[in-house]
Amino acid sequence: MHINVLYEDNHLLIVEKPVNVPVQGDSSKDKDLLTILKQYIKEKYNKPGDVYLGLVHRLDRPVGGAMVFARTSKAASRLSDELRKHQIYRKYLAVTRGHLLKESGRLTDYLRKNRRKNIVSVVKQNEKDAQKAVLDYQVLKNNDTGSLVQVDLQTGRSHQIRVQMANQGTPLYGDQKYGQHVNKPGQQIALWASSLSVKHPTKKEMITVDCPPPDSPPWSAFT
Repeated sequence: MHINVLYEDNHLLIVEKPVNVPVQGDSSKDKDLLTILKQYIKEKYNKPGDVYLGLVHRLDRPVGGAMVFARTSKAASRLSDELRKHQIYRKYLAVTRGHLLKESGRLTDYLRKNRRKNIVSVVKQNEKDAQKAVLDYQVLKNNDTGSLVQVDLQTGRSHQIRVQMANQGTPLYGDQKYGQHVNKPGQQIALWASSLSVKHPTKKEMITVDCPPPDSPPWSAFT
């Protein structure tokens, strides 16, 4: 499987995650991105034995776009610290079904995950296991059926963008889990990690990559 490399040096590997590829091995036993990239490094640099590659953050399996991996344990530690301090900046693009009430704004909800069913729900703040979820959004374009929206995550909760947008009455195009009433089976979810900025673990400079979504429906309706 060809993986588009966006940035690479001795410390970092930033790639475009393909849609419907798991980030790491799961019960499906499908080929996962972490294994693919370890093999890529092993072959490119002719490395013997096991290859180290640190997983810093995740994207849902159906979501594509920019992801950063650490090529050394020191880089993994520093990137994880950045993530904890909200110093890894990620922007997403999404296509909604329907239109948000405001062209821009901040959404704050409390989410709880049912791990057995792998479903996240919006709950009240004082409910057990509720986690605060915050995102900022900006509507970039509208058409008759929905909007192209840029999302800046302020927290990194499971399924956060999908659940918060669905809670506004604007589920994401193709989302079978949180928008099954407006989406058809087989449609690809329109959520894409379009930009990623990290502080380089040794150079201390910011590394920013852009990763545009594919030029195909529903994205192409807004280009």
